[in-house]
Amino acid sequence: MRKLGLYITAMMTAGIVMWKAPILSYAEPIVVEENAIAGEADIEDVEDTEEAEGEASPVLEAEAEEDMSDSGPDPAIQSRVRAEAEAKEAAEQEAAVRQNLVSYALQFVGGPYRAGGNDPRTGVDCSGFVKFVMQNGAGIGMNRSSVTQATQGRAISANQMQPGDLIFYGSGSHINHVAMYIGNGQIVHASTYKTGIKISNWNYRAPVKIISML
Repeated sequence: MRKLGLYITAMMTAGIVMWKAPILSYAEPIVVEENAIAGEADIEDVEDTEEAEGEASPVLEAEAEEDMSDSGPDPAIQSRVRAEAEAKEAAEQEAAVRQNLVSYALQFVGGPYRAGGNDPRTGVDCSGFVKFVMQNGAGIGMNRSSVTQATQGRAISANQMQPGDLIFYGSGSHINHVAMYIGNGQIVHASTYKTGIKISNWNYRAPVKIISML
């Protein structure tokens, strides 16, 4: 009985050892295999990342090209901005010409009046004064008489008047006098023998016509 008990004990011990051994030997490869798979996945992730960094996506490249093609202001907007800039520059140049013309005319204030005269320094009438100032102050040729001067240029209204424009006066519709508008509701003109070349209010008489030569 004692031997039988020892034999059973030995067999049970051996069985336990044999049972445990396969579990360990079977579990270890699983762990190793899982580690290997994880390592391979890590390597593939790194390779994919490197490829992504080295090569741009065709979709992203197409979007980038599309964005570049749409970059910059619209051509119509560019054209409008350019036209506005040119118009502003032209307006500034015209304003400078007008101011220079007025300044040139004002230097003769106080000069003598003379019927048929052509030089404000020696004596001039209204149309002679306008002809002299326009020619020498702006390089614009004018007719000699106020009646024919009124046929030149572009007719404008009183609301459109700017310095350098010409205002014609008369009896009814008959023109017999011309003056230059200088701004601020005033004109410069060769008026009479008594006053000579002077400054007056633009509506001291009822205007017949207003023209712009600029």
